[in-house]
Amino acid sequence: MELRRVVVTGLGALTPIGNTKDEYWEGLMSGKSGAAPITYFDAEKFKTKFACELKNFNPTDFLDRKEARKMDRFTQYAMVASDEAIADAKLDLDAINKLRVGVIWGAGIGGLETFQDEVLNFASGDGTPRFNPFFIPKMIADIAPGNISIKNGFMGPNYTTVSACASSANAMIDALNYIRLGHCDVVVTGGSEAAVTIAGMGGFNAMHALSTRNESPETASRPFDATRDGFVLGEGAGAIILEEYEHAKARGAKIYAEVLGGGLSSDAYHMTAPHPDGIGVIAVMKNCLENAGIAPEEVDHINTHGTSTPLGDVAELKAISEVFGDHAKNININSTKSMTGHLLGAAGAIEAIASILAMEHGVVPPTINHEVVDDKIDPALNLTLNTAQKRDIKVAMSNTFGFGGHNACVLFKKLD
Repeated sequence: MELRRVVVTGLGALTPIGNTKDEYWEGLMSGKSGAAPITYFDAEKFKTKFACELKNFNPTDFLDRKEARKMDRFTQYAMVASDEAIADAKLDLDAINKLRVGVIWGAGIGGLETFQDEVLNFASGDGTPRFNPFFIPKMIADIAPGNISIKNGFMGPNYTTVSACASSANAMIDALNYIRLGHCDVVVTGGSEAAVTIAGMGGFNAMHALSTRNESPETASRPFDATRDGFVLGEGAGAIILEEYEHAKARGAKIYAEVLGGGLSSDAYHMTAPHPDGIGVIAVMKNCLENAGIAPEEVDHINTHGTSTPLGDVAELKAISEVFGDHAKNININSTKSMTGHLLGAAGAIEAIASILAMEHGVVPPTINHEVVDDKIDPALNLTLNTAQKRDIKVAMSNTFGFGGHNACVLFKKLD
């Protein structure tokens, strides 16, 4: 069968550097860091005392107070970002066939704060199990797409993909395939995460995964820099409306980009560390190029996973050099995590949005905080260091990898 074409018609972003897609883009262009001392709890005794929290966000500015109380923060974020994306796509909810509109969402952890708070409340009591009746519905990872569907009446496929930090990229690829194969006309996809909590920070600190650059939080996320010492935890959501091309044309929708294809692979190596030779990353990019029917020489821009970890950054760049050969030096490579921190299960979505907006505006956002050259990294690669660079981007790739060796890669193309 002939696969249907899939395009992007709506975007929504809630990030540590901007609470709308336009604010997010402005933050990217200005090289803004979202990292600052933690305000959600007293982090004085933690190894890491900072994170990329949302700024000036009040859920009741967007949601009914009673409804917001029934949602963990990761679901609140999903509702706000998806509302923006649906409005941006100008979807007429009274005219579209809601049986053919799905919601496929990514979350690596889900309602961690809800789980944490309920357990702490129980432990501090007299042993009587007094749990909130909304405990389970607030906590479960699949509740975000459930709430999006309930609010809008979307009755197509509805579920959450969970593959650690690759979760929302997995969700986008699933959404792409549901539309390609004719099962849906529209899918609301993306991801959300709210892990800046006592349990989240403590757990990642115990793994020695986070930067401890407490004296200078705003410079702590420094992908590709020789002095990088771990990632910076972020939070938020990214929402993308994917739509069948003819369906979008028929209703006169604005088309941001075409989704050419997606690739998946596994490192099959270690729970948390990447394969040092980037074998799984090589495979996922090759799978994505093949799925999209694109030659390596056609790729102009890659938004890397680029978490600012000593092992991960080097392995990913080695893999890019292996896959793209001599063309690698012609690609604008960057890591927007230098500004947003690592949004875990939402990372793939907000970084895909950054790539799409880079194509629209003809500018590649910078990789900020780079000071010291790493001699393990090929100096011929253009890592878009510290300053945004103008570029006519026709094809953009977004890489996202997760603990467990999960790798996902998505390719976008600017329509002529």
